[in-house]
This record gives sequence, structure tokens and C-alpha cells, in this order.
Amino acid sequence: MNSYPENSLVVQDLKVSFQETDGLLQVLDNVCFSLQKNEFACLIGPSGSGKSTLLRALAGLIPYESGSIEFPEVHGRKPRTGLVFQKANLMPWRTLEENIALPLQLAHTPQAEINKKVKEMVELTGLQGFEKSWPHELSGGMAQRVAIARSLVQDPDILFLDEPFGSLDELTRERMSEELLRIWNEKRKTILMVTHSIPEAVFLADRVLVLAGFPQGIVLDLPIDLPRPRDDELRYTPQFAQAAATLHEHLKL
Repeated sequence: MNSYPENSLVVQDLKVSFQETDGLLQVLDNVCFSLQKNEFACLIGPSGSGKSTLLRALAGLIPYESGSIEFPEVHGRKPRTGLVFQKANLMPWRTLEENIALPLQLAHTPQAEINKKVKEMVELTGLQGFEKSWPHELSGGMAQRVAIARSLVQDPDILFLDEPFGSLDELTRERMSEELLRIWNEKRKTILMVTHSIPEAVFLADRVLVLAGFPQGIVLDLPIDLPRPRDDELRYTPQFAQAAATLHEHLKL
């Protein structure tokens, strides 16, 4: 029986360590949190606090020492996960649409279905007219849209985003945040996004988790009680400023 019917992810007492020449380096300790279905959560913390390590452990890319990571079943199956990194990591010898199609091709999906799903993702991410473009012809923001489309094309239940806009300039980053919210509003996936930006976290998230200390753990789980849909004017409200100030204070602990 599913113990967490409303949750997409439950993390309990997670510990991650790395072997170094002089012994084990404990990076994460006693990390506990859960994500509700269709929730948008952000994870922030100082540089080197283990945010990317946590995301990679959740995505199954690195082992963890102890604790548990549970993905409650979705319609009787294990949920699918997607992962987007800070760098788009597009294959330079494949066009935009071929990059998006790659996961489906690796899964031996019929070509007619690939064509249909790629077209849907191109429209969802606003990339119409660039289907035949090569990665070197794309801006940084467009490349990240392709990376997001490539992760979404397999219809994941949970999407992990590791600082996806970190290499973009501030104005492009804000536009991409608004685009990500639009996509989330349409698809309503469960999202956990790592970011260094407090304003970005407040603007996007239903909840913000703060990872800090040494070894690192969750020191704050802050609900963001701001109305949706969100627009740029929200960034200049007292409620936005208060949430940002609270997060800033906990990052200094």
C-alpha cells in the first residue's frame, strides 16, 4: 500500500559521503523532505553545500551511504524522472529536433510517435522555426529550452533541474524563469530545481528548501505564499521581499 499517496518523492535521513585519500568526506547528513505531486520546489544553498550532489543522488547518478529515497508509484508503475543540467549538453552533430528526439530513439519509440512528440515539445518550448538549426546557431537560452524539451519528451513525472539558467545573463535568466513557469503551468510536473538565486527561487517555487551547515542538511523548508499565475510585477511586492529576506538570513547560518 502506498504510504505517501499525495507525494511524488520522499527523502528520509539521507547521507552521502565521498571517499578521499585521507578518509570519507561526509557531504550530506540526515536530509529529510518530501515533494507533493505537481509541486514546484527550489533548493538553494551556499556554493559547495551539496545541492548538485543531492540532485544527482535523487536522480540515481551517484550512490548514497544510508537513508532512503522513495518514489511512490504512479498508476501502478515507478515514476519516470528527467534531469536538466546547467549546460545544455546538446550533441553538435544533431539538429534541434534530433537532439529532442534522442531519448525516444534510444527507447526504440516508433518514428511516427517520435515525430508527434517532438513537434509537441517544440511548440511547448516556443522553438518553432528552429527545428533544423544546429546547436552552434542557438543562443544560450534557446539551448536550455532544447535541453528542457529533451527531458520532457519522455513525459517524466518528476523533473530535476540543476541550475539550468546559471550561465545566462540576468535579463535572459528572468525571461527563462517566466518560460519555465509557463511550461510548468501547462504540464504540471513535479519539479525540484537547484538555484543560487534567491529571487529566482521565490519567483518560481511553491516551497524553497535551504541546504546549509557541515555536513549539510535542510535548515529551512519555506512555503512561498504568493499568488499564481506569477508575473514580473510580483518581484517588487513586500511579500516577495520578505520571503527573500528570510531565505537570506538562513543562508548565513
